[in-house]
Amino acid sequence: MSLRYQINIRILISSLCILMLGGSIAIWQARDAVNKEVDSSINLAVQLITFGFSQASQTPFHETDWLPKLNSLNQTRHLSIQLKEPSGQIISFAHKNQQTNNDEKPPQWFINLVAAHYPKVEHQITSFKGEQITLIIQANPLDEITEVWQESIAFFGSLFLLTLFTFLAVNLAFNKALKSIAVIVNALKVIETGHYQQKLPNFSIQEYDSIAKAINHMTGELDAGQQENRALTQHTLEIQEDERQRLSQELHDELGQSLTAIKVMAVTAGRSQTGAADIKQTTDSIVTICDHLMTVVRSMMHQLHPLVLTELGLKATMEDLLNHWSIRNPELKLTITCPDEVDFLEQKITIQIFRVVQECLTNIVRHAQAKRAAISLEIKHQGKTGAALRLQVTDDGQGCAIDKIKTGFGLLGMRERINSLGGEFTIQTQPHQGMSIIATIPLP
Repeated sequence: MSLRYQINIRILISSLCILMLGGSIAIWQARDAVNKEVDSSINLAVQLITFGFSQASQTPFHETDWLPKLNSLNQTRHLSIQLKEPSGQIISFAHKNQQTNNDEKPPQWFINLVAAHYPKVEHQITSFKGEQITLIIQANPLDEITEVWQESIAFFGSLFLLTLFTFLAVNLAFNKALKSIAVIVNALKVIETGHYQQKLPNFSIQEYDSIAKAINHMTGELDAGQQENRALTQHTLEIQEDERQRLSQELHDELGQSLTAIKVMAVTAGRSQTGAADIKQTTDSIVTICDHLMTVVRSMMHQLHPLVLTELGLKATMEDLLNHWSIRNPELKLTITCPDEVDFLEQKITIQIFRVVQECLTNIVRHAQAKRAAISLEIKHQGKTGAALRLQVTDDGQGCAIDKIKTGFGLLGMRERINSLGGEFTIQTQPHQGMSIIATIPLP
């Protein structure tokens, strides 16, 4: 259901409620007004007749003498005045102004709602001949009801015009708002397809302008994230190709040449007619070359995937990694705090933690100019919410302002590794106060 339709329905329902309430109040007031008007007219007529008879009671009179007076009395509205002679004949005195045109006559249902039971007043008078004549005064509120009906028509007509004006005003006011909504929806459909460069225009309505700015900020962040992901993917592919090229080169240079040398030595030893001393020298050379090949193969395997991680667990692998870096960088003091529980973590977590620590140590050696670095691994149990693995790598290097950190591929790669595990990655640093990298990963 559209917003315009909902608003129009609510206005219509509100108008009907107002119409029903106003109609009830109007009918009640009309009924009360008619009753008061009729009662006032009857009381006035009775008082005038009583006064007239008190003046004429001393002398008999002919009924024709009362005709002008009755006609004058008939000017009082809402009354039907009749004379009833002893013979039963009814003489009516109707005034032309009391006759209502049928075209102006209100509908019967309205007359039934407004009209009430009105009393009939009868008064006995003595004519000039000594006959008793009955004066009948009957309420006739039709003209008053007609006036009330006309007033009601004017009221309901005004209400209808007001409702119509409200409809028009609301629709005109919402036309601009609904057009703005349409612009926002169309832009979101474009953004949904991955075109994050789509920007919403500025709106004159403050609320819509705030929504547009929020959406533009969101699309800007999405576009930046998309660009980072593309760059990271490209960088990963480049690293992959470089790694393959390097492995191919090492296989060619080390394994190829060493195997060729072994083959040449073996063939030479087989054809040689020399003594045992030369054979002993040849076999020693072959053993030396084989040892070198084993060292090269272990190094390549460690770079591709540390077998110790699978065989001995994360703790032993981390200790071996730190020992390796300590030998290569004796000026850097490395420490590690790691519980035995980490050896029972899932493999997908352990390999990512290992790579993050490996990248951290690489950055510390290359950029931090630190003398000490500490690695801490901790499993925190959080009651009903489960457990979490917390990794913290801290150094006492030169550090930098947090807003000046260059998001290189190293930090971006670490962040992506932690995010892929549903964790949080934060960096804490200040100039000349070192840097601390913290990663928290929820555990199943």
